[in-house]
Amino acid sequence: MTTIAETWGVHESQFWLRDEFPADPVRFDPEAGMWHVYGHAEALKTLSDPKVFSSDTTRLIPEEMAPDKDQFVEGNLLQMDPPDHKKLRTLVSHAFTPKVVADLEPRIAALTNELLDAVDGTDSMELVTHLAYPLPVIVIAELLGIPASDRDLFKEWVDKLLRNSQQRSLLKQTEEDKKAAEETREQVNNLVSYLSEHVDDRRRNPREDLLTKLVQAEVDGEKLTQNEVVNFANVLLLAGHITTTMLLGNTVLCLDSHPDEYRRVREDRSLLPATIEESLRFLSPFALVARATTTEVDLGGRAIPADSMLFVWVAAANRDPRTFTDPGIFDPARAHNPHLAFGRGIHFCIGAPLARLEGKTALNILLDRFPDLRTDPAAPPSFIPSPNMTGVNELRLLLKP
Repeated sequence: MTTIAETWGVHESQFWLRDEFPADPVRFDPEAGMWHVYGHAEALKTLSDPKVFSSDTTRLIPEEMAPDKDQFVEGNLLQMDPPDHKKLRTLVSHAFTPKVVADLEPRIAALTNELLDAVDGTDSMELVTHLAYPLPVIVIAELLGIPASDRDLFKEWVDKLLRNSQQRSLLKQTEEDKKAAEETREQVNNLVSYLSEHVDDRRRNPREDLLTKLVQAEVDGEKLTQNEVVNFANVLLLAGHITTTMLLGNTVLCLDSHPDEYRRVREDRSLLPATIEESLRFLSPFALVARATTTEVDLGGRAIPADSMLFVWVAAANRDPRTFTDPGIFDPARAHNPHLAFGRGIHFCIGAPLARLEGKTALNILLDRFPDLRTDPAAPPSFIPSPNMTGVNELRLLLKP
């Protein structure tokens, strides 16, 4: 049977897309000086215990490899542990409550229709350019209160960030690694400078938006620093659109590659939520999260020392045959699907309900407006060139019979 990796040309190191799974769910890489976690049970353990598996991994990165690392950690929710993590997460939790998210559905539907109006009457569209990227970035930009019209700038910076999102070693740094790290810093600085200007503006001119709420917020009686607000907003902007962009492209690709499932979803839209969940498992957008041990711990039968870096491959865990029956098969009717695509524990993606709503709303409208939608056989999809992510870079779709 032809695998995804062979058909779609994904990154060579993404073995799980070749329907392969390692004999050892936890493995040490002596050349890189870090541990790799592939098993579902093992990944679940690391994501659920922040006392032992810290999210603050920057402390293990040598200073010479990331000389300005501290600048981008302050206020970065993804790198924080309790109790600071809970304090900052609480500040934005009100923006992602079930009611607030549900109330966004009319706006998401209107945006989807507006974006698809631009390709109505044409023979084809490129999904990422015309819908999968602009839709979620406009939604999160409007929530934050930054101009959605600047989305081409965001895309330029983010595309370069994703291109350099590669696996690194803690023991050595090649010239290629140094060049990639420098370009990453450049793009992060672009985003930070951009957001800093808007933060400064909110201090002078408060508005009814999330950025103003962050500027005005207090934690333990103290306002957030400039770095905290900017880095916090940066995480929300990036995480607030990248997952949905990949989710939309991956789900369309999965359906197109499985005609029977595609037909069932077209005929019965109540199947769409489960289809999205299976897409998240089958092609997990963020394939990797990192953790640092705070004490010696047994994981998967291996004794891992304190202060060890762990690369937790959630995309591989979502294909673990010990947890999922026939993990290499795309099966939206899967009865048991405890995938980890949105994480688990205190760092479970705060925007997961919004991503799911954006996916369901946009896909419903897409299928309604273009019932003959299908991939263009003359233009194979291209994927983000990083083993750390699974998502289409470009997906050309035919719109007419």
